[in-house]
Amino acid sequence: MSAGGNGGGQRRGTGNPKNKPAAPPASAREVALDVLVRVEQQGAYSNLLLNSSLQKSSLSREDTGLATELVYGTISRMNTLDYVLGSFVSKGIAKLQPWVRSLLRLSLYQILYLDRIPSHAAVNEAVNLSKKRGHQGISGMVNGVLRSVLRAGDLPVLAEGLSQEERIAILHSHPLWMVRRWIAEYGAETAEAICAANNEPPAVSVRVNTTMISRESLLEQIEAQGLQAAASELSPYGIVVKGGGNLALSSWYRDGYLSVQDESSMLVAEAVAPEPGMRVLDCCAAPGGKSAHMGELMKDQGYIYANDLHLHKAKLISDQASRLGLESIHTGHADALDLESKLEPESFDRILLDAPCSGLGVIRRKPDLKWRKQQEDVESVAVLQEQLLQSVSALLKPGGILVYSTCTTEKKENDEVVAAFLQRNPGFKAVSFDTPLWDRLKGTALAGSEGIQLLPQHYGSDGFYICRLQRVL
Repeated sequence: MSAGGNGGGQRRGTGNPKNKPAAPPASAREVALDVLVRVEQQGAYSNLLLNSSLQKSSLSREDTGLATELVYGTISRMNTLDYVLGSFVSKGIAKLQPWVRSLLRLSLYQILYLDRIPSHAAVNEAVNLSKKRGHQGISGMVNGVLRSVLRAGDLPVLAEGLSQEERIAILHSHPLWMVRRWIAEYGAETAEAICAANNEPPAVSVRVNTTMISRESLLEQIEAQGLQAAASELSPYGIVVKGGGNLALSSWYRDGYLSVQDESSMLVAEAVAPEPGMRVLDCCAAPGGKSAHMGELMKDQGYIYANDLHLHKAKLISDQASRLGLESIHTGHADALDLESKLEPESFDRILLDAPCSGLGVIRRKPDLKWRKQQEDVESVAVLQEQLLQSVSALLKPGGILVYSTCTTEKKENDEVVAAFLQRNPGFKAVSFDTPLWDRLKGTALAGSEGIQLLPQHYGSDGFYICRLQRVL
């Protein structure tokens, strides 16, 4: 039998006498619940809201980790959680108050996915929270729903007659349109692997500033502090750290020895292959990670013009360059579509267009992104990408290299954009990845018709597309 209720009713205030004792600090589950409700109701970005909420809280390191896990895990698994809850909430979860719906989701997430938390503890905490925020009827409903879930055994139990796309969408908690798109592009097995990988916790990786320290020396320092770390298999400049917390708060970061960056993203500057003394343009550069990496590869010798649309984001690039001790980076702020008219034609040896994109390669890091995006977003951004690529290509010297990259898995934004550009511009050609970079990826990354595509399951890093174009005329 399913437990019912609509989660109605309001909590009644009792005044605020001066001698009323101070409220106890919010628990990890309360912080997570507040974030989940505001993400759903206000359209807030989970990563930004969670960070600000944790800064205001007095949670221990362990509870901070739990709150983080509950927020990202609940959002990531929302399709599956709602599918299961639909069998136990008689009037449907859509009719619940937002906070009740979020409470049931985060509690069910603990029951289904967090082995270290006893199921009865998750239920008791949910009931206590519902008593604190609601009335007796709500706490009874929450208790009934969750105890019915516990009695049901292994979940989710999928209904008969589901299509392959529906099964993947429910089991791996992705929008159905996204699953269908990936099956059409990559096949069912790869599409399911992408969805499964997107639900795994992201690794923490850092890029070593080799103008200041070698990777081996920094790795030794990190391990000497008791952190579990290993050299990246994907990038010769990367280190993967487990359980290190926020390394942007470390002395290594403050001293400019490292930058926090995904391993896939580190490959982009390597593909640009800038050399000391070159003139380099980074068209859409904020927050500056790739510009800085190029500066490091050039040993800070040469000229990098790092552009972004917004002035405040251009300042982020300047701040990064200053922290890393890079004087070769010069910033500007303009629409990248206008750079062709602002800068001298054919004046750069290397150009990086890390184009605005749908971002579907970074879902593991930003799980709410998969619920925000629609299929039309992919189509519309591809138009902008083609315009950008066409515009900035006029700034490349003959013989120079232009790298086009995105953090998405969508062929519409990747190979198809490049193919359309090459068809219109016979003076350009795609350059093969006959480099140490490709030797590391060969057999894992997908070689498209023009560039290479990393998928999130390949190395546990972001999905990324990289293509090298050369001006031959």
